[in-house]
Amino acid sequence: MRHRKTTGKLGRNMAQREALMAGLVCNLILAKRITTTLPKARAAKRMADKMVTIGKRGTLADRRRAVAKLKQPKAVEELFSAVSPAMADRNGGYTRIIKLGKRVSDSSEMCILEWVDYVPKAPEKSKKEKKDK
Repeated sequence: MRHRKTTGKLGRNMAQREALMAGLVCNLILAKRITTTLPKARAAKRMADKMVTIGKRGTLADRRRAVAKLKQPKAVEELFSAVSPAMADRNGGYTRIIKLGKRVSDSSEMCILEWVDYVPKAPEKSKKEKKDK
């Protein structure tokens, strides 16, 4: 029975699913924004929010717990030094999902998973546009 089991299996066994979620969350921490399918983003959002909550407490035990989950010390360092302090005044809802529509090849629903306080940089002007002005 599936009673109260909220996450989907995503076509993977448990070890593969944990590795996938750890990779997605680490990339989200390091890149601040990732593009993925909607079911993967929904599962990664849950884990990312839990990691920020762990990072906000900031004890040694919490750092070890984060390394055990994420498997990348560089991402954990970024989480504890930059991401969690930026979310200190927020009580939840650290990430957002922006739907992009269907992927052309297989019609999978695509989306962007990003931090709520993330502001994308404006695209730089090309050399040709700079010369024209």
